[in-house]
Amino acid sequence: MSDDDIRPLGGLRILDLTTGIAGPYATKLFVDAGADVIKVEPPQGDPMRRYTASFRDLPEDESSPLFQYLNAGKKSIVLDPREPWDRNRIASLAARVDLVFEDWGAAALEGLGLDPEDWLDAHPRLSVVRISPWGQEGPWARRPANDFTLQAATGSVEYRGLPERGPIAAGGRIGEWLGGSFAAISGLAAWRSARQTGEGQIADLSLFEAMIQGLTIFGDLSSQFIPGDLPRSIEIPSIEPTADGHIGICTITGQQWKDFCSVIGRQDIGDDERFMDASGRMADRAFVHGAIQEAMRTKTTAEWIELCELLRIPATPIGHGGTLPGMDHMRERGAFLRAPGGFLQPRAPWRLETCAPAPLRPAPALDADRKAVLDRLETRPAAEPLRMGHADLPFEGLRVVDLTAFWAGPYTTSILSDLGADVVKVESIQRPDGMRFATSVRNDAFWEWSQVFHGVNPGKRDVTLRLDDAEGLALLKRLIAEADVVIENFSARVMPGFGLDEETVRALNRRTIYVRMPAFGLDGPWKDRAGFAMTVEQVTGLAWVTGYEDLPLVMRGVCDPLGSAHAVFALCLALEERRRTGRGQVVEVALVEPALAVAAEQVIEASAHGVLLGRSGNKMPHAAPQGVFETRNENERIALSVTTDAEWKGLCVALGAVDWRRDAALATHAGRYAAHDALVAGVSDWTRTRSRDECLSALHAQGVPAAAAINVHRLHPNEQLAARRFFQKMHHPITGETRYPSFPATFSLFERELHHRPPPTLGQHNREVLQGEMGLTDRELDQLEAKGVVGTRPSFL
Repeated sequence: MSDDDIRPLGGLRILDLTTGIAGPYATKLFVDAGADVIKVEPPQGDPMRRYTASFRDLPEDESSPLFQYLNAGKKSIVLDPREPWDRNRIASLAARVDLVFEDWGAAALEGLGLDPEDWLDAHPRLSVVRISPWGQEGPWARRPANDFTLQAATGSVEYRGLPERGPIAAGGRIGEWLGGSFAAISGLAAWRSARQTGEGQIADLSLFEAMIQGLTIFGDLSSQFIPGDLPRSIEIPSIEPTADGHIGICTITGQQWKDFCSVIGRQDIGDDERFMDASGRMADRAFVHGAIQEAMRTKTTAEWIELCELLRIPATPIGHGGTLPGMDHMRERGAFLRAPGGFLQPRAPWRLETCAPAPLRPAPALDADRKAVLDRLETRPAAEPLRMGHADLPFEGLRVVDLTAFWAGPYTTSILSDLGADVVKVESIQRPDGMRFATSVRNDAFWEWSQVFHGVNPGKRDVTLRLDDAEGLALLKRLIAEADVVIENFSARVMPGFGLDEETVRALNRRTIYVRMPAFGLDGPWKDRAGFAMTVEQVTGLAWVTGYEDLPLVMRGVCDPLGSAHAVFALCLALEERRRTGRGQVVEVALVEPALAVAAEQVIEASAHGVLLGRSGNKMPHAAPQGVFETRNENERIALSVTTDAEWKGLCVALGAVDWRRDAALATHAGRYAAHDALVAGVSDWTRTRSRDECLSALHAQGVPAAAAINVHRLHPNEQLAARRFFQKMHHPITGETRYPSFPATFSLFERELHHRPPPTLGQHNREVLQGEMGLTDRELDQLEAKGVVGTRPSFL
């Protein structure tokens, strides 16, 4: 038995037909958990083998550090799908694995004579995860796209940045990393279902839909609650100058904003009702931001962090590839490891009590494992399990007690609910989930009108229990005693402060898995610091590669769904361990560590090549030209991005740029990147004389990735999303008929409409759960309501 066999996914076999970032990152997560992954590459190899963001020339026998990070521990074989014998080999390998991941594009497998439906007919236990820009079906399915143009299509680009300086995309190809994270849990969901039912299926993941979930702050929900377009803006405060550098500040709640103003000595600003809302600060940005920056320059970063910690204001140093490995918290937690290739890389972004991630191994040379892989074809395929005749959701029967708040934790449990779990959300009327108040519509029931709360809480039941009251805590402990999973996402000190430390939870139910998602982890110098997604973006380098050259910007929330996907993945590992041992355990997914995992390129480039990656608006190392361009009509911009030689030739044809096509200096990506600004100017001259539709039609006809850069409030209607039934309408008790986004993958055996109830109102299910399931009488419940232990309205309103 190998070491991998005793890890949670030991024995799981995966065929990886992907290249680039999204698919390889998904399968990397499986390798970390012990799975056996065969990577099939085209004759020229995965293009990522030759790519570096610093444009370093690599020896022919050496793969790029980023490729090594994404593909370490996998086996490599070259198979050419254009050749009939290699197509047969791919199909034969599919018969000998549990999961296949592919990213060739909509219907591209079928076009080469490789139909996943045929694989499933022949081998019913197999599941296939298909990753594509738009999904396999729909009117846009074959439209050329990449990370940059998909971001624009979601609306996230147009609302990030300064109104006078133009829209800004999130850097670091973050959408591909996010899509890979969702692909990983889609694969696990399909595999778990196949094991329960004996029937595999196809999971069809849309990167576009993944980015809608992760980069728009539920902008479509916002559009239903707040009419009109959403203006472009930045966060105030965010990344601010100090006496010795910069600091990241995040004030999500009104109390944090008021406390921050008090800390910097500007209580007058904090008391001004005009500035309680982010839009009010933007409206008078010169005054508010100027006052903040003047105050912040009077103390060092460390001094400000110490002051902010006292009032639980999220504050952090600004991280990038050069500083992250040296931060005391990162060092103490062992956040970075030395890879076999000699560079530094993030460790696996989860911790289980019962096992460690697989040790780092080298990435394979191209076709290095050909003989070993082909030898597998001499073995018989595994015996097929009996079909059970039904398609249970993968978490059917799982009982989850949800103690989380804001975004990352609640979205984790919403995914679990969508995929079959029974989730009971626990709040209190003294301290409801803080996201009920952030971004909410100001009216008589404003705590029921937050777009983000609505976005991350469908499918749950909600009870209120006052946890600093003995009766409330006793009732919660009864819930935990019957739960499979307890999950929380506060800083390390909070749950023990309520008497819910790990040993207490373990004593209540030895099979319970306790998932903990603090911003910075359960140990280390920063363990008690508060932190939101923007805090994590500020410290991990994600903000460092996003923004204008003189102004880094946060990505706005992407670290929350990233953390959610990784928490679901880690929970699945713990469930596998429970099958083996019969016991639960503590699972730790510090929000900062999935973010480090997807921001890895910065530390990798700095440690491998001594290059500090940065930001330059929409100019990014992997694409040239790339930008957001004005067209003939006002407010009808397009996003365009060229990443391959074929796309470059298509751009030249679309623009009629014969001189560009003949220019040998522009024949390579490096040459085009060197001429980026001139190329952008040339594209701009062309787009300004045409309508948006004319530009897109000409570019798409030549295979050039381009998209309308829409306002985030104009995502709906969208013909591609309609064709894939991405939005699900449900009737909410307060907001009425409301449109909710779905999980960003469809499953061939599950209904698309996975939300089985709208997000709950505060305490909506007190009687259903506390009486119907726990046996309290009317009198007992009335007494608890009179004492404020339970209720349905915030006690302070």
